[in-house]
Amino acid sequence: MFKHEKHLLHEVKVDRPNPTYAAMLQEQLGGANGELKAALQYLAQSFRIKDKEIKDLFLDIAAEELGHMEMVATMINMLNGHDVEGQVVMSGTIEPQVLSGLTPMLTNASGAPFTGNYISATGDLAADILSNVAAEQGAKVVYEYLYRQINDKGVRETIDFLLNREEAHNALFREALNKIQGKGSGKDYGVDEDARLYFDLSAPGQYFKDPQPTSPGFQNPRQH
Repeated sequence: MFKHEKHLLHEVKVDRPNPTYAAMLQEQLGGANGELKAALQYLAQSFRIKDKEIKDLFLDIAAEELGHMEMVATMINMLNGHDVEGQVVMSGTIEPQVLSGLTPMLTNASGAPFTGNYISATGDLAADILSNVAAEQGAKVVYEYLYRQINDKGVRETIDFLLNREEAHNALFREALNKIQGKGSGKDYGVDEDARLYFDLSAPGQYFKDPQPTSPGFQNPRQH
């Protein structure tokens, strides 16, 4: 069961309308590294999780990502302004100007519709958690690109908050991975010589030694 609180997770402000930037920000609403992708991925993965603590973590972060999605949509609304005017959109999609009456659409910055193909769910905790670490890192990269391309103080404050929440989620998923060492696909690493060979196929020069595989893990982020 989910409940909608009638306030945003964090206040959203923009200094002035900017429809072109609104089109760019669509990437974090309906894109491959956006908030909807993250929310649905963690929700879908949770369906088969038997570990109560990790299932709760996935659902808690999924619910928060829906809150992030609401923030991004609110920011897009503010940036689009009040009147349809396709001529002011200099790049990205103009579909909201001609199709949805400025309603933020579930598309990326080029107008491609959101697709379930963005979602990764394997039923294996180690694989799914590593996928989620990558998803949080990918979202952070997109937010950093977006941050660099606008001087609007309100937009930057909002993106800064979202960036920091991506870092928090990344740390939590890394902590979860450390809790499941030796389970699922984390078992039986490096069981024979084939797992301990490096093929130097870019000769001359070898910059990595033969690997000694271990189950994936991270240093506890709470210690740093």
